[in-house]
Amino acid sequence: MIAEWSWFVALAFGVSFIKCLLINAYHSTDFEVHRNWLAVTHSLPVSQWYYESTSEWTLDYPPFFAWFEYGLSHFAKYFDKEMLVVQNLNYASPATVLFQRLSVIFTDLVFIYAVKECCKCCREDKGKDLLGKSSFILATLLLWNFGLLIVDHIHFQYNGFLFGVLLLSVARHFQKRHLEGALLFAVLLNLKHIYLYVAPAYGIFLLRCFCFTQNNADGSLQWRSFSPLRLVALGLIVLSTFAVSFGPFIVKGQLQQVISRLFPFKRGLCHAYWAPNIWALYNIADKALSILGVKLKLLDMSKFSKASMTGGLVQEFQHSVLPSVSPLITLICTLLSILDAPDSLFAYNIYLSIIFVKKMKTPFLKALFTLFPTTELPIKILLMLLFTIFSFSSLTKLFSKSGPLLNSVEVAYLLGLVPLELICEFVYPLTSWQHTLPFIPLLLTSVYCALGVLYSFIRLYLSVLAAPSTTGKAKSQ
Repeated sequence: MIAEWSWFVALAFGVSFIKCLLINAYHSTDFEVHRNWLAVTHSLPVSQWYYESTSEWTLDYPPFFAWFEYGLSHFAKYFDKEMLVVQNLNYASPATVLFQRLSVIFTDLVFIYAVKECCKCCREDKGKDLLGKSSFILATLLLWNFGLLIVDHIHFQYNGFLFGVLLLSVARHFQKRHLEGALLFAVLLNLKHIYLYVAPAYGIFLLRCFCFTQNNADGSLQWRSFSPLRLVALGLIVLSTFAVSFGPFIVKGQLQQVISRLFPFKRGLCHAYWAPNIWALYNIADKALSILGVKLKLLDMSKFSKASMTGGLVQEFQHSVLPSVSPLITLICTLLSILDAPDSLFAYNIYLSIIFVKKMKTPFLKALFTLFPTTELPIKILLMLLFTIFSFSSLTKLFSKSGPLLNSVEVAYLLGLVPLELICEFVYPLTSWQHTLPFIPLLLTSVYCALGVLYSFIRLYLSVLAAPSTTGKAKSQ
């Protein structure tokens, strides 16, 4: 058994070694976010966790993640106690950097274990060499994922740990251990509430595959097979998990405060620079119309808010020409969209983590350009190229009978990323606009990637609607 999975061990050790080499790389403001959360949870009583506001990076994750930070803080004190002082804003001693980097690497063990469990669920064709096996391809694409490497181990976040919980939940469902899978997903929601976008799909899946115990001869649902006891079991798992998570804050009368932190609508429609969803296109359309209106003397520029929606600030803005978008509107759009496939396409206050929630649906959109300074540019490009080459070569081999992976439009779009990168990284910094309009590179990147994401969702919708019915095949499968 050990020899059979020796390749997996090699992949895991190899990527862990790369992560260690990135310990001294650039880190973003998220590094200070998590340092502050270590300090808040370690130094203050639970009743003050969601009220503390010394730093602008207030605790805005669900309670389980707060306890996760609390647990890490007890190891952090052996590296540098000063990082656990709330007043030590932007504290980043070498020992602090080392600890926080190692904490991400260590918690990635959950991700590694989950990937292995998922690989066990793959159906393998006998006679294929290692490089052609679906389990090897899946493990490499997940463990060596370019996006996770640069966002977690350069930018600094804990997405690998969180995706590990998600993947482990998925693996448990593949293994018919549905109650365990439901428990893991409930825990995940209380670690990071951004996974609420996946909850409707999870709920429908569990109703269909767990609460209904039998199918008709043609594979369709047998309504009389519904099991109320199974539904109650699922409900108890979910409710008890949320009770453990939010119970202490409900008892203290702080639930409203916690909810206000988890859903900070005052941050505005877009989180700092625009994430590539539908609202990035909406924003640029509003900006273009406002400029055109001023040029044609149809609009008064003095009535516009300064740098509205383009300043890279976390706050509410009003659109200049198009109707402003409220949280309620985005909620309605999101609920309508997840009836079929997309979810975060219309999300309010979306940022880069949600793009990784989408990566399974849009695997060829790996363009996370302009996230990092030019010192990390060679690393970023090298990792992207290696991952992209392997992705296309392995997936082409795996799905060789399904035709080409990309059509001409998609190839042209991906090639367009090259001049976009050259403009943002090399040409624009040499212009005078770099000092007066520093947000332009990220704006261009957001809009360009938003077009790709929107195109992917449209293709996904069309493929779902055009797919032949599989009812007749369900029984045999």
